[in-house]
Amino acid sequence: MRTTFLVDGMTCHHCVRHVTTELQAIPGVTEVEVELRSGGSSSVVVTCDGPLADADVAAAVEEAGYQMAPPGSLL
Repeated sequence: MRTTFLVDGMTCHHCVRHVTTELQAIPGVTEVEVELRSGGSSSVVVTCDGPLADADVAAAVEEAGYQMAPPGSLL
């Protein structure tokens, strides 16, 4: 199952590494792909074995020091 999320505040590959590490710590997550967008919300695609709770993703992103973009945000 692949789910795409938007994350605000990432500006470099260091940011991507932090978010990726936190998301990979969620049980069932098998892959994380980030499309870094400078000046906008970055696209984060999470692949997992089963359903993934938005709250778990948001908590991991916040633990990395960033925040989820509000639903309906423009890229």
